Amino acid sequence: MTTTQERTAEQNLPYDVFSKACPSRGTLEHVTGRWGALTLGALHEGSFRFNELRRRVDGVSEKMLSQTLHALERDGLVHREAQPTNPPRVDYELTPLGHEVAERLLALIHYVEGRMDDVLAARERYDEERAPR
Repeated sequence: MTTTQERTAEQNLPYDVFSKACPSRGTLEHVTGRWGALTLGALHEGSFRFNELRRRVDGVSEKMLSQTLHALERDGLVHREAQPTNPPRVDYELTPLGHEVAERLLALIHYVEGRMDDVLAARERYDEERAPR
């Protein structure tokens, strides 16, 4: 099957993330992966240059941030603006679709942060129950 035929076949599928062939699965992975979620959450705060974003998303490597931004840009969630200055200036910001996705992610992020006392208590109980005696 050629690339055009593959795209046409993908477009004719009902989107079902549980189906191995569904293109939504890849986007879900980009959005919910550790670096994708954190990058989208950070960009919800506003436009960032690459190094500013790397500092904001503490722990991400330059390579991983670059790959993440490329994937999110390809999915239409992030806009990359390169300005012809010396040195070149590149800014990243969310697209309208990216804003919608980030809002939903941030609701989940805030919920998880707000329930961490419960999560930590559950971990402690779990570890105590399974500790060798």
